[in-house]
Amino acid sequence: MPQSREIIFEFQRVGGYVKVSAIDTQTSAEVSIVGPPSAGQVQLERLAVRKLEYVLAKRATGQRGGLLA
Repeated sequence: MPQSREIIFEFQRVGGYVKVSAIDTQTSAEVSIVGPPSAGQVQLERLAVRKLEYVLAKRATGQRGGLLA
């Protein structure tokens, strides 16, 4: 991901876990991950960024995820 890209993180404690949302400010793409609070903020942010990079790369190639019924 380019260094100039800005990502907004949101942390929500839900019961025994933490939900982390990562939003790319350029594309408004948003992803969420869930992890244990013991993982720490930096590790959870890294995981959310990796998922966001995956989603943005998939969008760039025109691939779509999900199930069609």
